Amino acid sequence: MAVPMKFLSEELDAMKQAGLYGTIRTLESPQGAWVHIDGKKYLNLCSNNYLGLCNDPRLVAKVKEYTDKYGVGPGAVRTIAGTMSPHIELEKKLAAFKGAEAAIVIQSGFCANLTVIPTLAGGADDLIFSDSLNHASIIDACRLSKAKVIRYEHSDMADLAKKLEENSAVKGRKLLITDGVFSMDGDIAKLPEIVDLCEKHGVIVAVDDAHGEGVLGRGGRGIVDHFNLHGRVDVEIGTMSKAFGVMGGMAAGSTVLVDYLRQKARPNLFSSALTIPDVAANLASVEILQESETLVKKLWSNGDFLKKELKAMGFDTAHSETPITPVIIGEASDAKAFSTKIFERGVFATAIVFPTVPRGTARIRAMVSAAHSEDDLRFAVEQFASVGREMGIIS
Repeated sequence: MAVPMKFLSEELDAMKQAGLYGTIRTLESPQGAWVHIDGKKYLNLCSNNYLGLCNDPRLVAKVKEYTDKYGVGPGAVRTIAGTMSPHIELEKKLAAFKGAEAAIVIQSGFCANLTVIPTLAGGADDLIFSDSLNHASIIDACRLSKAKVIRYEHSDMADLAKKLEENSAVKGRKLLITDGVFSMDGDIAKLPEIVDLCEKHGVIVAVDDAHGEGVLGRGGRGIVDHFNLHGRVDVEIGTMSKAFGVMGGMAAGSTVLVDYLRQKARPNLFSSALTIPDVAANLASVEILQESETLVKKLWSNGDFLKKELKAMGFDTAHSETPITPVIIGEASDAKAFSTKIFERGVFATAIVFPTVPRGTARIRAMVSAAHSEDDLRFAVEQFASVGREMGIIS
C-alpha cells in the first residue's frame, strides 16, 4: 500500500481494537422474517422491512408487469429524458396517500434530504434549526448548505423556543428539520409543538418521516397524519426503503414546492431517475397500504409484544414510542459480544455502536416486522434472555 494511504489500515485496526469494527453479513435469501446466512436459517431482527413487503408477491408481479412494458433503466436525469409515465403515476399516488398537493420521487431517502435541505436553505444568510439526534443524512445535507446550522437539544422545546427567539431578527430563510421517528431510540418528534413555534417565528418546517412512513398515521400515512397537521407542515421527506420494502425517496408538499424542487434541486438535476423496477414495486406498496391497515396493525401488535416481553425479562428498552425496540447494553464491546452470541443461537440482531449512537449506549436494535409471528418473537425473547443471563445483563 502506498504511504499516503497507510491511514486506511491504521484506522481500521484502531476500530477493531476499540470494538467498533462491524461484521457485515451477506443474506442468501429474500428479506423476510427469517433469512439464510452462510447456509443457515436465522430469525431476522435487523431489517427495516416493517410491513414484510420486501418479497411480497404483489410487488414482484408489478415489477414484472412494468419492466415488460417500460424496460429497466430510465437512461437520464429527470429533467432531460429520465421522466417516464410510471414516475408521474407514483408521484400522484404518493401525494394522494400523504394528503399533499404534490410529491416528487427521488433516488433514495438520503438523497431526499440532500434534495430538500440545501435547496430551501442554501444561502449564507439562511438558518437551519436541527434536532441534535437527527439522522446522518440530515446532518450531511446541512453540511452541503451554506446556511448556519443551529442544533437544539433533542426534543427540547424550551431550548428550541430560546434559539428561535434569539434568531428572530435574522432576515434570511429559516428552516427547521427534524426526524419524525428517531431511529435509534424509537421516540417520536414533538411535531405539534414544533409547528406552533415555527409558525410563530416564520420558520419553514420539514420532517424526515423515514421511520414513520408505513408506521404512523392512518394506514401508515406518516407523522403528519398521526398528529393531524395536514397543511401546517411545509415539507414531508420520506423513504421507500423501509416500510415500503423497496428503494427510493420522496418529498411531498405544495404544488409550488415540488415544482421548485424539480427545477432547482441538484439530485434531481444531476442524478439519474429511479429505476422502473423500483417505481413499479413502490406503486404496489402504496396500493397495498391504501387498501388495508392490516399490516400496519400487525406491526404495532408485534412491536408491543416484543417490548413488553423484553422489559419483563429485565432488559432496558429505553423509551421507544414505536415498534423500534432498542435493547441498551452499554459498552460497544459488550453489545458486539451480545450480537455474536445471539447469532450463534439463531437470531440475527446487529449491535449498534458509536458513532451511530453515543458512547456508553451501545445496543441491540430489534426491528420487528408484520411478517413475524408470535412464535417467532417468543423464540427471540428466549434467546435474548439466555444471552442476557450468560453475560450478567439480566438476572
